[in-house]
Amino acid sequence: MEALVCMKLGDPTVPMTSDSSPIAAVTKFHPVPAISSSTSVRVRIRATSLNFANYLQILGRYQEKPPLPFIPGSDYSGVVESVGSGVSRFKVGDKVCSFAALGSFAEFIVVDEKDLFLVPEGCDLIAAAALPVAFGTSHVALVHRAQLKPGQVLLVLGAAGGVGISAVQIGKVCGAIVIAVARGDEKVQFLKSLGVDYAVDLGKGNIIESVKNFLKSRNLKGVDVLYDPVGGKLTKECMKLLNWGANILIIGFASGEVPVIPANIALVKNWTVHGLYWGSYKLHQPHILRNSLEELLSWLSKGLLTVHISHSYSLSQADLAFAAIKDRKAIGKVMIALGGSTAGRSKL
Repeated sequence: MEALVCMKLGDPTVPMTSDSSPIAAVTKFHPVPAISSSTSVRVRIRATSLNFANYLQILGRYQEKPPLPFIPGSDYSGVVESVGSGVSRFKVGDKVCSFAALGSFAEFIVVDEKDLFLVPEGCDLIAAAALPVAFGTSHVALVHRAQLKPGQVLLVLGAAGGVGISAVQIGKVCGAIVIAVARGDEKVQFLKSLGVDYAVDLGKGNIIESVKNFLKSRNLKGVDVLYDPVGGKLTKECMKLLNWGANILIIGFASGEVPVIPANIALVKNWTVHGLYWGSYKLHQPHILRNSLEELLSWLSKGLLTVHISHSYSLSQADLAFAAIKDRKAIGKVMIALGGSTAGRSKL
């Protein structure tokens, strides 16, 4: 089968034709995974999502470090190709999606039926492949952890990235007043098209004063929920905007800098700081992930969410896909499409 294999740690944006590339050229001779138990399902993957975590994992900078060699990849969608003798929830030909710790950058993957989700009729498979990690992260963070309520003010940093756009959309579904922060006019205009209440360009002026002016114009006291996949100095600055009793959601550190949250101010302001490592829920509270993804698929089927695909590549173009992530070229999701039907295209 076709598969992308990480042979050594390093920068996956290095051209795959180079000997220094950590990711091996796609091989058709990689063995197809076998049905391993009576409840196993083999899925022919149609699309798989690139997340910043995948990039960090190949660099060797992610919290989970699998032994080499490994097939990267996490969330995916596809069609059931074969089932074990005890499988009752799925049949050959069903359209499904899911997520895995590893292995989705390949033509086939084998998983237990309890870890699969049926894609509702009418839902695009590429959209379904983009849903679990990015939208799942934002859904668990905003709905389960922060318990975002209608009328609350949500501030989303890195709002034009994969998780940022998902947070913006889920915030609107929850009825929040959404303030989105991104860099560049193209990204700001795109966020406005999503219906955010206020969009701020990091490259133009003082964003704290800009947000304060917006809050004042709407007679709002401050921000109730801070959604932060960026980290760095921006986190500390945005704390000036938080209300008493605010929730801070620590999603990641795309800036490369881990922020310091002053515990004394958190005490006085009664802030709640939530660390959100989405993948660990599969080990500790898998029912929350299942309920979350089922609700997200329902929202997608009803048109409440729109998955924005910025770039789509083939497996043999994985270096270009990772470069789109690294260079922050994407507005939305970067995808790997298997079969070649959408390879190399941008949907924005």
